[in-house]
Amino acid sequence: MYLKFINNEKIRESDYMLSFIFSLFMNFFSEKRNTKIMKKKEIAKEIMIGVIAGIISGLFSTGGGLILVPAFSYFLNLDAVKARATSIMCILPMVITTSFFYAKNNYIDWKIGILCAIGGMIGSYVGSKVLNKIPNVILKISFAIFLIYVALKMIGMI
Repeated sequence: MYLKFINNEKIRESDYMLSFIFSLFMNFFSEKRNTKIMKKKEIAKEIMIGVIAGIISGLFSTGGGLILVPAFSYFLNLDAVKARATSIMCILPMVITTSFFYAKNNYIDWKIGILCAIGGMIGSYVGSKVLNKIPNVILKISFAIFLIYVALKMIGMI
């Protein structure tokens, strides 16, 4: 079933376009908008981060956070807490967009989705409260370990 949805050209094209539009929207309302002169290079960088996260979100159903958090930290120089918080805010529209197209093509198991969403809301509340109490270096190390674990699990080394 997953391969069907990767091959569905309408879903991919729509997801890419909506992610791109969202990136433009986010750039318009960013803090940098308050400065009188916006740097074109920074705008292009922010839009490209959104486009790449949107494409990866649409292809792999990741939500984009695996791309956004490191990109915000290393390319936009946001601290770890701000990178995670900004990532969550960006992910919501991408996930809603992708979910719309997945639902339209009947790819969603609603029972599992709703139950996991309830658990996810509880977990995200707890996680956001704990986030402020953890030093940035520990957040970065924990996130890196998590990514390595997931990568090794995916290729069957664990």
